[in-house]
Amino acid sequence: MKRVSVALLLFITAVVPAWAQSVEAPAAKNTASVVATGTTTDAVTQGAAAIHSGAVVVPRTPDFLEQLVDSILALFNVRSSGNTWQHYAVAGTLLVVFYLLRRVVTLWIFGFLKKLASRTKTTFDDKLFPALEAPVAAFIALLGVFAALKVLKLPVSSDEVLRVSMTVAFSICFFWGLLRTLNAFLDHLAEIARARQAGVAAFMPWIKKSLVTVFAVFAVLMTAQSLGADVKAFLAGLGIGGLAFALAAQDTIANIFGSVVVAIDQPFKIGETVRIGAFIGTVEDIGLRSTKLRAVDKSLIIIPNKTVAAEAVTNQSRFTQRRVEQVVGLTYGTSAENMDAIVEDFRRIILAEAEVDPTSVMVFFRDYSASSLDIWIVYVALDPDFQKHMRLKQRINLAMMRAVQARGLSFAFPTQTFELGESAAKVFALRNESRG
Repeated sequence: MKRVSVALLLFITAVVPAWAQSVEAPAAKNTASVVATGTTTDAVTQGAAAIHSGAVVVPRTPDFLEQLVDSILALFNVRSSGNTWQHYAVAGTLLVVFYLLRRVVTLWIFGFLKKLASRTKTTFDDKLFPALEAPVAAFIALLGVFAALKVLKLPVSSDEVLRVSMTVAFSICFFWGLLRTLNAFLDHLAEIARARQAGVAAFMPWIKKSLVTVFAVFAVLMTAQSLGADVKAFLAGLGIGGLAFALAAQDTIANIFGSVVVAIDQPFKIGETVRIGAFIGTVEDIGLRSTKLRAVDKSLIIIPNKTVAAEAVTNQSRFTQRRVEQVVGLTYGTSAENMDAIVEDFRRIILAEAEVDPTSVMVFFRDYSASSLDIWIVYVALDPDFQKHMRLKQRINLAMMRAVQARGLSFAFPTQTFELGESAAKVFALRNESRG
């Protein structure tokens, strides 16, 4: 930064006065030729000559920097017109003073602020002060350069160039500082979101990119307006072109708005298993245009964000509890006494598990199905972890199998019994005799 600042000072102090004098020379020649040829009126000729001779001074734009320079010249009793060795001495002194001021601010003041920030609980100031150091140093360097140029009392024709240069330079420096402040703030928010494992943490990178883009456009428009550009007319023309662009890129815009909806609702985050429409997988990436899922077979599913925003999303990683509902069928040879006993066995087996909510347990002989006597079983596992849930369910199922075997009962499976009439029975008997 030191070498860049020194090079900037040398370049501006050397190039701008020479360029201004080169602009002044053609203007003087044109004025002289007009007077010589007599192609203009006497009033215009006299006015041009008066401007060239310095009798008429075009007023410059008053600002704090020019007032500061005039006060400094008055303090050292340096006349305000023309350039003498005193002007160059004051200009060089200003460059040295502002350079030393820049060193004091960056080394001492910001050094003190950094030490102070390290003692606070928040980490935002730890990011903010280093981010502002470079813009503040550049601002002080620009003040020194333009103050020196103001002391040199450049020709009137260079005033507009100097004004535009000052506007652009200070605008860039100002918005640079604001941009670095915004970046520090967004980085701080992202750090907090990651620490709290918030769902918005996955969206912070593209949120930051979007805000920075909007800020950059705003900064350019504000700078252009300060230079006298007709920003309103530009925005009106941009609106017509933007309408055509929106019609051509409506799917992309729909995906972007879909990503905004996902960022606001936060139905899932990276690493969670979700069902989106007909797709099930683990979330690998949440982008500005699409969301990527890794399926069980390790294939990659890419779903546009407009579909994500429109479909029902089932987050299978956010169970608070897991409910189990199943039906166990016994054969029709089961007696009423055995059915009543096995139902109580099933209830006792489930209630014996500490991982089951006892108030949720329901075991009843429910239906006479086509090929089984059905026992309806419902219970809720307290731990939502999938693997623990499956181990619990396996223990309960094995215990129920042993209880059925201990009572000499059998599980039913789909069967059909055909009742044949007397004639059909005789036909089958005759066929069996003929085969024998």
